[in-house]
Amino acid sequence: MMAKAVEVLPAGVTPCVVTDLPAALVQTRSDFVAQEVPVALVFNGISHAVMMASPSDLEDFALGFGLTEGLLASPQELFGVESRAVALGIELHLAVSAACEWRLKERRRTLAGRTGCGLCGTDSLSQVHRPLVPVKAVQVEAQAILKAASQLRDWQPLQQLTGATHAAAWADVSGGILRVREDVGRHNALDKLIGDLVRHHVDPSTGFLCITSRASFEMVQKALVFGAGVLAAVSAPTALAIEVAQANHLALAGYVRGHSLVAYSFPERFVKAAIQSKNNGVDEHGHP
Repeated sequence: MMAKAVEVLPAGVTPCVVTDLPAALVQTRSDFVAQEVPVALVFNGISHAVMMASPSDLEDFALGFGLTEGLLASPQELFGVESRAVALGIELHLAVSAACEWRLKERRRTLAGRTGCGLCGTDSLSQVHRPLVPVKAVQVEAQAILKAASQLRDWQPLQQLTGATHAAAWADVSGGILRVREDVGRHNALDKLIGDLVRHHVDPSTGFLCITSRASFEMVQKALVFGAGVLAAVSAPTALAIEVAQANHLALAGYVRGHSLVAYSFPERFVKAAIQSKNNGVDEHGHP
């Protein structure tokens, strides 16, 4: 099968030549692969983290990473981002407030991020379990979540070309996808999306997050930092992710595939009011 013809490649994709070896047939053809680039985040000249990431939407990544890692207390603490291509990768130079710089120095860490790495390099347990603010409850019917998940592939040009990237999507409560970010790392994709949502002043109570990976603890924590009331994942959550979601009022869904999903916290938020009433032994008018 020949590679799909593409007039303009999206950022993060590189053409290559591959050889198929099925049975007794050897065939060489052109194809596409995902780029994986070391991206260094530098705050006021202080090198803080190196993440392996897709080289797209890097300003969103810088803002989202700063917020979800607890370095930026608010988007107003980020004054500007400059992307510099260097011999070994990309440097993102963030101009931040003095408060952010102090925070960084207090919690200095070196995070040599493998693809999809979330907490590697954290040097104390207190940095893992950060204080979180319980989120506002959001009601999203299961069918809306399944609708968004079924449409998500159409919003993933990098995945369609390479088969090697994750995506994080923001959908409205009816299941309509509004914004998507892709990356070779699942955490990076969510950070990019959150940066984009914050930059555009999106109200967390107006929709939900949908991710193409498992719902690990750090993915749940990032969703909570943004203020999302619902997180839906194509794979399963971990025990700690469920515990943190329950404690902070986040409705968590996993195994969002085909025609079903599994509710791991606050299942009542995924069903219609009439069904809830029936399960409670009353009809839709509140009568037994």
